[in-house]
Amino acid sequence: SGSASMARYSMATVSSTSDPARRLAAIRSQIAAAAIQAERPSDSITLVAVSKTQPAAAIAALADLGQRDFGENYLQEAIGKIQSLADRSPRLVWHFIGQLQSNKTRPVAEHFDWVHTVDRYKIAERLSQQRSPHAPPLQVCLQVKLGDEATKAGVTPAELPALLRAVAALPRLQIRGLMALPPAERDENAQRHWFAELRQLLVTCRQEFPGLDTLSMGMSADLTAAILEGSTLIRVGTALFGERLQSPS
Repeated sequence: SGSASMARYSMATVSSTSDPARRLAAIRSQIAAAAIQAERPSDSITLVAVSKTQPAAAIAALADLGQRDFGENYLQEAIGKIQSLADRSPRLVWHFIGQLQSNKTRPVAEHFDWVHTVDRYKIAERLSQQRSPHAPPLQVCLQVKLGDEATKAGVTPAELPALLRAVAALPRLQIRGLMALPPAERDENAQRHWFAELRQLLVTCRQEFPGLDTLSMGMSADLTAAILEGSTLIRVGTALFGERLQSPS
């Protein structure tokens, strides 16, 4: 009956809103355990909550629990949420983690703090031109393509040094490091192999650019392997928010 389905929906709503604290604590403890294993301080790892498709209320619930960094993939959806949550204190830090087309750079330059997916000079140049001189520099990671997956974007390791030099010369951007979405592996050693490759690329890049300090790598399924190989930004979505609720019909 309609009232039964309404009751089910309201129960689902209640359970989903009472879970963020438990989910966030579970992810934080997983990060802390991996940090101990890696002999790293756990505060050297930032958790980016991937909030794509989630409503602003779900983001606010996590923010109330102390989560500050949020990652968005879809621009139009993100801008409304960023604007509706703009008055929070402490302010939230917004990471653009989706693929970026050159015709979409302006709103990213205007609204985000970080961009993880810069993989060609034209994108970086537009972001630099469109970033307000009154705003802090846009923090950027260069996306590197590890493995040979046609569906994944990124600069090849061979092309990375030239792109890095070109982007580093642009004003209003600050290159922080590298990002990758490596091939999915179930085995931790196989996962670590890809992350070690990105870490080694960063070590090489730091010979010329010693200020690079960021490795954006690792998600729910492989965050331990990523932290063991030096990740500083972990991107976690469903494990924090749960499956997205269907709207009541």
